[in-house]
Order: sequence, then C-alpha cells, then structure tokens
Amino acid sequence: MNIRLYYPNSIVENATALITKEHTHYIVNVLRLKRGDEINFFNENGEWKSEIIYLEKNRVEVKFLKKIRQSTSSSKINLAICLVKKNPMDNILQKATELGVGKIIPIISERTEIKELNFDRAKKIVIEATEQSNQLIPPEIFGVVKLKDFLQNLEANSKLLFADVNSNESLKNEDLKNSNSFSVLIGPEGDFSPQERRSILENPKVKPFKISRNILRSDTAVISAISMINFINNFN
Repeated sequence: MNIRLYYPNSIVENATALITKEHTHYIVNVLRLKRGDEINFFNENGEWKSEIIYLEKNRVEVKFLKKIRQSTSSSKINLAICLVKKNPMDNILQKATELGVGKIIPIISERTEIKELNFDRAKKIVIEATEQSNQLIPPEIFGVVKLKDFLQNLEANSKLLFADVNSNESLKNEDLKNSNSFSVLIGPEGDFSPQERRSILENPKVKPFKISRNILRSDTAVISAISMINFINNFN
C-alpha cells in the first residue's frame, strides 16, 4: 500500500522540498524509510509520487516526481455536530472524514456539556483520516458556534438534514435534490431542548428524518446518518 502524507503547501512537479519535523519523525523513526524510497504527497490540488532524496535524523528532503491524481471537487455533505466528550468527538472527526464530509461545524446547544474544541488535535485527526482513506481534501473545521447562530446563518441554497429521534420520516431521494450542499445536524447526548427543537423544525430549510428506532450515541448517529446520505446519493 502506498504511503500517503498531506502536504498543505504548493507542489510543483520535479521540485524538491524539506518536509515538516512531524513528517520527518514519522518517516525516519516510525516508517524507517531510506533514501530512494517512494512516498506520495497530496493536497486539494492532487497527489504526487515522490522520492526521498536526502534523509538524516532531523532532516528529510523529497522530490515531487509525477502527478498521479488530479484534484477533486469538495464534498457537498457537511456535519453540524453538538460537541461531546473527547473520545467520542475524536471518533466523530475520524469517521466523518472517512465517510467524505467536506465541512465540520461544532455546535453548542443548551444541553451541550463540552464548550470547546481542541482545534490543533481536531485538525491532526482529520488529516490522518484523509491520508488513511485515500482522499485529497481534509474537511474544513469551523469555529464553535451556538445553535441559534448556526440556524440563522444557513447558506441560501443549503438544506439542513436533522437527525431527529422523534421523527417518523425516512430520508428519500427527493430530499437530496436541488441543493448546493447538505448539512447533517446531530444533537447532543440527551437531545435538544423542546425550545431548540421548535427552532430547528420551524426553519424552512430543515428536513427532519429518522436514523433508527433506537436511541444512538452521537458518534454512532454520525456514522449512520452520513452513511445513509452517501447510499442515497450513490444510487440516485
């Protein structure tokens, strides 16, 4: 399997570059690669087959040999997720990335116990998940926002798919048509308050749908909801 690493800067074919300390440590001490070994670097502009041309303990230089993948369009699926504790939040970031989410919007609601997100850690998780899942574009992670502000600032031609434990409606093909993007809204442990539910359901851009007969943990709900949308999109 090809080793893939995210390279955020511009890549020019046949150019050389020093790589970051973090990637240097990974290549030298974890992968134990040698001079002459090949590795792939990618970003939103594509993916390049590359070769290690210089390697020491604290310094690795590579040459970008050949572009092997063209850039792709960003995902239409966004995740609006009420913050949860560290371990399930890490799992949400990883699995949402693997399933192809384009944007992640962390939300604070009345029953949200966690009020902050470690953005450095979150970015590292989504980049590693992008590397592992053979994608090119890590999801963009937005700043933490209150539910009220999120609902007021929905994009004009966007649809909010509300994973509602109280809904009896299924998600259908027509629910995913005629929108530039879809935001999937997943509530906190303990669900939204009655007042919040009213605010969500009164928004004309909202489509409530049921994921399961069972009450799911937030991380399970994220995987189920995005998988459902991907399935409908692929078979539209």
